[in-house]
Amino acid sequence: MHSFDDPRLTAMGLLSEVQAGLSAKMVPSFAAAGLSLIDFETLIRLSRSPRRRLRMSDLAAQTSMSTSGVTRVVDRLEREGMVERQACDTDRRASYAALTGAGADRLAKVLPQHLDDIDRWFTGLLSPEELDGLLSALRVIRDVVRPCATAGASGEEEA
Repeated sequence: MHSFDDPRLTAMGLLSEVQAGLSAKMVPSFAAAGLSLIDFETLIRLSRSPRRRLRMSDLAAQTSMSTSGVTRVVDRLEREGMVERQACDTDRRASYAALTGAGADRLAKVLPQHLDDIDRWFTGLLSPEELDGLLSALRVIRDVVRPCATAGASGEEEA
């Protein structure tokens, strides 16, 4: 018989509660800037990628969205002028989502409040040592459970 007090259950529960709580704390800042959580995640991932762009397939892998989900998000962001599609020179079947100047401006508008939110509700609650340990532990787990989370981040063009 298994114990319901198993620390593995506690770890999963705490992680889920923290993720849900942090997401809820971030929504108002994004909404004030006219963005959803997934809009922000898409724009920030593009902004932090080489040449401010990612292959659509890499963007899907990084965000855990389906290819059709990424297409819908990119379509909407493209209509709003924040993202543009670019053809891939080496593979006609592939395309990139690229951050536009307007997309960078929207990110710049929301980023100060988002960083304040992160500090208030997350990183500011931890000592520097606790934060270093947390980041290290999260990377170990992420690299096993989501090895594609950094797809396309190296900047190497795939043939």
